[in-house]
Amino acid sequence: MAEHILELRGISKAFSGVKALDNVQFQLRRGEIHALMGENGAGKSTLVKIITGVHLPDEGEIYVEGQRVHIRNPNDAKKLGIAAIYQHVTCYPDLTVTENIFMGHEITQKYSNKILWNEMHSEAEKLLESLGAKFDPRSQMGSLSIAQQQIVEIAKALSTNAKIIIMDEPTAALTKRECEELYRITEQLRDNGASIILISHRIEDMYRLADRVTVLRDAKYIGTWDINEISREKLIFAMVGREITQLFPKKQVEKGPEILRVEGLTKAGLFADVSFTLHRGEILGLTGLVGAGRTEVCQSIFGLLPPDKGKIYLEGKEVKIDSPWKAMELGIGYLPEDRQKQGLILQWEISKNITLPALERFSKRGWLNVKKEIKTARELAQKLNIKAKNVFALASNLSGGNQQKVVFAKLLTLDLKVIILDEPTKGVDVGAKSSIHEIISDLAQQGYGIIMISSEMPEILGMSDRIVVMREGRVTAIFDRKDATQEAILEAAMVNKDNTPIQ
Repeated sequence: MAEHILELRGISKAFSGVKALDNVQFQLRRGEIHALMGENGAGKSTLVKIITGVHLPDEGEIYVEGQRVHIRNPNDAKKLGIAAIYQHVTCYPDLTVTENIFMGHEITQKYSNKILWNEMHSEAEKLLESLGAKFDPRSQMGSLSIAQQQIVEIAKALSTNAKIIIMDEPTAALTKRECEELYRITEQLRDNGASIILISHRIEDMYRLADRVTVLRDAKYIGTWDINEISREKLIFAMVGREITQLFPKKQVEKGPEILRVEGLTKAGLFADVSFTLHRGEILGLTGLVGAGRTEVCQSIFGLLPPDKGKIYLEGKEVKIDSPWKAMELGIGYLPEDRQKQGLILQWEISKNITLPALERFSKRGWLNVKKEIKTARELAQKLNIKAKNVFALASNLSGGNQQKVVFAKLLTLDLKVIILDEPTKGVDVGAKSSIHEIISDLAQQGYGIIMISSEMPEILGMSDRIVVMREGRVTAIFDRKDATQEAILEAAMVNKDNTPIQ
């Protein structure tokens, strides 16, 4: 029996002459969780697409259970027992859970090909039960949460008798509690004999689950280590090729005058009696558990969810904000959590995305000054170190970190005073995260007032001058930087009004 259930040797792949993988190797042992780490653009996705038959390698060899194989398409991969579960679940939302699990390999009567629905529902129920899921396989897929949909994807992999399971950013959209449940399921799969490739930007996922880690950088293989052999610092160095001594490069900025004040802001069913202030040059962290109302409060300030009551003051004057256009006109900008759906037009060029909010600046009597537009886009792309061939490249072709920088550049085309950042480093690698933190710190130094929503405790503690904690739509605590601790923030976020923990 071969030591490795999957082995890749000397894999290379180029697109339009650009190397996406350059002589990469990878070995997956039986019954292990093997993390595949690297910055955006390192080659992880291309490697996964080669393993799953989406792309053919230009060079190299693939072995499954010691036998050389040719994976020409996804169906070949499925026959070899390879399945992938992606960050963005690819499902049929209008079909049932059972139909999603057995799509393409339905249980049918031997001679008539009649679908045996009872047998399929029964088998789906067994698969879900084995994963600890309690929802009905007859439920409509679109009615499930993201975490539940991922469990269905795992059940689908098990229904094909997959022995190699690739999990691509499985925790990116999950709450802490949902992450723990996914950890349990992943370990259960390993204990039952599956071999798992784990791709995650979250280093804590790797240390929590993986037995070994392989790092790619700039399309090349860097190394493979047992988890207990590699420190966080050594891992980051392997991924980015340099030491990141300041993951949170917070600059000391003297707090300026008050620029924004909200008093008693209320939106029925979402949040109530929210009050806080923001000063020039200040980074105000806004945190709490998922569902605490953080995003909704900021969307209210930005005019997406006009409040039922309460007051908003900008530079001491009460303002009425009933639309995003009004907010931007007053000098308030908003970077949404979902950059791909809400922050960018992916099939547009970088330059057009950057200048979109401020077209009036680049037009006169209805005519667009394209030269001025492109010049501004180039200057902002250079200022924010957006890595792309040029500003005419499509936003869809950029890495997650560079897409996020384009959204920042959009904000800088406007004459803003207040910038609201909703999970600004979500889903980006550690190198891009450090770069984005530096941008945020520079903006504060330039005098912008910044509200930063984040679920990441190190980010909140490392970047904020003050921290507002919310729970169930209400502000429960406000901490100065020097007084803030992880324990104090968690207590404020997790204790009910009667001081009992939320169940």
